[in-house]
Amino acid sequence: MVFSSPIFLFGFLPLALLFYYSSPSAIKNITLLSISLFFYAWGEVFYLGVMLSSIFSNYIFGRLIYNAQNTNSSVNKIKLFLTAGIIVNIAILISFKYANFIADNINALLSQFLIPTISLEPIHLPLGISFFTFQAISYIVDVYRKETQAQYNIFNLALYISLFPQLIAGPIIRYHDVTKQITKRTHSIDLFASGISKFIYGLAKKMLIANPLGEVADNVFALSNDELTMPVAWIGILSYTLQIYFDFSGYSDMAIGLGRMFGFRFLENFNYPYIATSLREFWQRWHISLSTWFRDYVY
Repeated sequence: MVFSSPIFLFGFLPLALLFYYSSPSAIKNITLLSISLFFYAWGEVFYLGVMLSSIFSNYIFGRLIYNAQNTNSSVNKIKLFLTAGIIVNIAILISFKYANFIADNINALLSQFLIPTISLEPIHLPLGISFFTFQAISYIVDVYRKETQAQYNIFNLALYISLFPQLIAGPIIRYHDVTKQITKRTHSIDLFASGISKFIYGLAKKMLIANPLGEVADNVFALSNDELTMPVAWIGILSYTLQIYFDFSGYSDMAIGLGRMFGFRFLENFNYPYIATSLREFWQRWHISLSTWFRDYVY
């Protein structure tokens, strides 16, 4: 279910808002968690177990790291818990996203030595697995760095990992940025209205700009070499370049707008990257949450 689909716009979203705002304050997180899990299960019923496994494992590792720090355990023990947590998260990601790629390369090597190859059926990629895996890793690393406390309420952690607005295409939300919003956030007409405005802005980017440009690019790339002239090729290149930007930034704007409707304030994810004057500045403006995630948690 994508944000621009009629079933989401005229079915899921109105009902989600109705259930959320009609529920008592004490169970709003549970309501939003249920909505998010239903959203994920809509297209990925089988892989709902993957997300639940991620939630449970990161809840355990977060507590292990935090408890070890508070009981003055050795640094090596704390690092062991962190390393194990990261390995589990990466293993989940690799198993589904890169298993076929790894198997194909191994088979290419085995065939050179006439060794029987590995038979592996194509694995369907779970929705948003990269985003919720990156967010889960940021949580246990934040706990390790003592930038936040471990979440002892598994439902709150589950809400952070599965929150549906940013599940499809980001932005990647850092745990320490939203931990207070998860436990205590405010709702207002002004915030809700700004969320609607942001969502419509992103929807217009997707439907009115990205999709038409995508059709132009597809038509150009479908031409044969004899039909493809230099001006037409440049039209295809520019159309595809702009399509990618308006598609990604449109989804990010919709996600930020949806977050505001439910009381969350997410950081901006795109900052006019095509006006950058250098490649470095471009990456600072393009998918900001992803580039800063790699900067802070990988590099």
